[in-house]
Amino acid sequence: MALKTLRPDRAGFGDPFGLGLLPELQQRTVLLDSKQSSLNRIQGDTVTRVTNLHGIAVNTMKASMPPVNKMEEELSSPNYNFHIFYYTWYGNPQFDGKYIHWNHPLLPHWDPKIANNYPKGRHNPPEDIGANFYPELGSYSSKDPTVIEAHMTQMRSASTGVVVLSWYPPGMADENGEPTDDLVPVILDYAHKYNLKVTFHIEPYKDRDDRSMYHNVKYIIDKYGGHPAFYRHKTSTGRFLPMFYVYDSYVTIPEIWANLLTVSGSQSIRNTPYDALFIALLVEERHKHDIHRSGFDGMYTYFATNGFSYGSSHHNWASLKAFCDSNNLMFIPSVGPGYIDTSIRPWNNHNTRNRVNGKYYETAFSAALLVRPEIISITSFNEWHEGTQIEKAVPKRTGQVVYLDYKPHKPNIYLELTQKWSEKYRKEQEQWLM
Repeated sequence: MALKTLRPDRAGFGDPFGLGLLPELQQRTVLLDSKQSSLNRIQGDTVTRVTNLHGIAVNTMKASMPPVNKMEEELSSPNYNFHIFYYTWYGNPQFDGKYIHWNHPLLPHWDPKIANNYPKGRHNPPEDIGANFYPELGSYSSKDPTVIEAHMTQMRSASTGVVVLSWYPPGMADENGEPTDDLVPVILDYAHKYNLKVTFHIEPYKDRDDRSMYHNVKYIIDKYGGHPAFYRHKTSTGRFLPMFYVYDSYVTIPEIWANLLTVSGSQSIRNTPYDALFIALLVEERHKHDIHRSGFDGMYTYFATNGFSYGSSHHNWASLKAFCDSNNLMFIPSVGPGYIDTSIRPWNNHNTRNRVNGKYYETAFSAALLVRPEIISITSFNEWHEGTQIEKAVPKRTGQVVYLDYKPHKPNIYLELTQKWSEKYRKEQEQWLM
């Protein structure tokens, strides 16, 4: 998600993992972007990449949707318990007048001595992009209707059901992006065509607090809540409530969240027309108590990096699930196919997680299923900067840059693996409920 520089307080990233990398309440960290995270350089996914420097066309375009064709009927049925993180921050000259995000800058290390050993500057699309893999669709624009349709087709073919859309309030964006709220109606329309639902991943926008969150949740529900693709989750009490994932929730103190999320809070959203399920990001173990105290309804782990944080470490999921069960919270583990962000953080190769031709992804799914979660989240469909994407990628070599790829498998291998585990999850869930 919006690129974040993880700054370790300790000497190396070796101890459970450099959590100083993440923004802390004491401002121990530097937020260089708005989301992404840090994480070891791939040795085995074919060749390693050599790092050289390395408005909305939708304004008036209400996506004209042809009737659902036979292909839609042939796709796997959507699994509404599989939620997938989706980013619409990419742009190119054809649709946006310039490249956005594909030309990501190389982020400097916070220690000048280390920073001096690495390249500086910015990527130069379309041949040189801010990613270690290369998309089958090229350096696309998130506003391109054919791209949106292709993405919905891929997510549906993977048997996911809920698109978790990275969201900033109108007029706001991450440091390297442009506002994208205008795109939401088109995303909803195309999602509906493929029988997918859409929920929102609230990014850490400027001055996010209890008051602005109330205002923004009200905005989202008023503006988009009537759309047939707007996701509502059936709770144990039979209510159907919207769901919001709140990225970097721990940056705000529990007392502020409690104003919004507890019944007695001064800005309480509970028992109003805007009540919803709010899911906090758990990074450190101590966050579970803060999340409970804040009045959140559950927690997710986001990072596709086993061992990076307490929350993203598979072996901690059982105890987190037990904590959630005993406190009436949802536990939503996040699984991912791997991690590599050295195209934008060239110094961060120790955080790479090799995909091992799909084995890393399957291990994560296996670990998630063991704790019998109500929902599994997937990091990510298309966070290309951090190499967590399951979107189709193709082999590419240009000048001094050699991109990683999914060989020996086809470009759709991670969509196929997701579909396989979606079916497995469905079958196992039937057993749990018996």
